[in-house]
Amino acid sequence: MYHRVGFTAAQSAELWERWKKGEGLKSIGRGFGKPSSSIFAHLRPSGGIMPPARRRSRLALTMAEREEISRGIVEGQSVRAIARMLARAASTVSREISRNGGIDRYRAAAADKLAWKQALRPKPCKLAIHGQLRQSVVRKLELNWSPEQIAGWLKRAYPETEAWRVSHETIYRSLYVQARGVLKKELMEHLRSRRAIRRSRHATAKADQRGRIPDAVSIRERPASVEDRAVPGHWEGDLLCGSKNSYIVTLVERHSRYVMLAKVPNRETRTVVDALIRQARKLPHELYRSLTWDRGKELSDHKRFSMETEIDVYFCDPQSPWQRGSSENTNRLLRQYFPKGLDLATHSQAELNNVARQLNERPRKTLDFQSPAERFSQCVAATG
Repeated sequence: MYHRVGFTAAQSAELWERWKKGEGLKSIGRGFGKPSSSIFAHLRPSGGIMPPARRRSRLALTMAEREEISRGIVEGQSVRAIARMLARAASTVSREISRNGGIDRYRAAAADKLAWKQALRPKPCKLAIHGQLRQSVVRKLELNWSPEQIAGWLKRAYPETEAWRVSHETIYRSLYVQARGVLKKELMEHLRSRRAIRRSRHATAKADQRGRIPDAVSIRERPASVEDRAVPGHWEGDLLCGSKNSYIVTLVERHSRYVMLAKVPNRETRTVVDALIRQARKLPHELYRSLTWDRGKELSDHKRFSMETEIDVYFCDPQSPWQRGSSENTNRLLRQYFPKGLDLATHSQAELNNVARQLNERPRKTLDFQSPAERFSQCVAATG
């Protein structure tokens, strides 16, 4: 059972360390016996960016000194006597007592807590001080420039002016740490990730699902004839994801943009490969020569697929969705029918077939306003 309690200083330090290493919210939550929402709530105030460790100024009174002041007051000592005992200026002790309720109400623990709270005065960042620089950054963000692009452009545009330099990290912090009050939260909509909090550079949203495909053949080894789309029979595939771990296999033929959809109960490699084999057997071999996929583990059993269908499988480079441009574009079109957050398991195969038919019967500018169905039918006739 989860309990709504906060985090101790040690737990907070461990939480931030695990987040910094790239662990996800759910994984961290399991480690603390808390829901992921509690972890998110702890990270959100600083935008997922670990706050710097707080240190007392060497000039500030310590908790031990405040306890000595409290004991001196109880014993009836004068301010000057307490100050001599602490080797502090009498004015320092006098101000400490005055700002914390006076002689009658001074308490060491409360005084130390208040001092620690009042010390939360972050140094204003460059964007807060330099209004023209801030406006320039805002304009570029509104043009959907990334913070790194903005920082690089400023460095090139103003090579001799240090006042017009700002790091991309400062821009990110000004966006994600809203307590700074420098850049409006709405500007985060212009970032490509649109995340509510910043993730560790060591983390990837699908780190445990990407990149580890045994005997994967790189897309770089795919025949050149596939690239120009002149030859039919080369497909791109992906999994469209919905809520509650629901998925649809999507396939699009590169030459005609013809779409096929398959309902799957989960993303296990056996399930997905079985669905792909069934789809492949619906077509003549001349119209299914190769399949290009991303690095998802759902196709780790690709060798079985190739063995049973004689279809070559190629894998994109990590984090390179543009290498499957037709598939990415098709997935965007499918979101009109299956918005993000929808439980895809509620749709039958007949419904998926109907959606695919609608897409295939739309005229496409890239096909000189032929429909994918027309173009694909021509390919089928040519193979006959």
